[in-house]
Amino acid sequence: MQTQPALDQRRHPRRDAGLLVGYRPKDQTVGYDISEARNVSQGGMLLTTARAFAPGAQLALWVKLPSRGLPRLMLATVEAVGSREVVPSLIYETRVRFVDLDRLSVQIIGDFCAEMGDALSPT
Repeated sequence: MQTQPALDQRRHPRRDAGLLVGYRPKDQTVGYDISEARNVSQGGMLLTTARAFAPGAQLALWVKLPSRGLPRLMLATVEAVGSREVVPSLIYETRVRFVDLDRLSVQIIGDFCAEMGDALSPT
């Protein structure tokens, strides 16, 4: 019996990244974990995290993203879509979607993703 391929729900161009990020549960007031965003789009990111986050968990996030050759620190609230264990009890890939990006941040992410034009896949 053949299984149907999963539907790709991505709507925005995604770019492989390797960007420096900090994240913490939204209800914590101090202490960011530092990690990397493995890829990014105007809709969200794939983060390497030190723990799993349940779908719907809200995180405060900062990311350093190049904009016209200069780094820009962006702050955002993201919502976990899901986490996948990569190394047992140590490393997780966590998919998040942006909740509250301002227009400038959306534009900067769009420009960043467009820089690699033909290396993109839709998100």
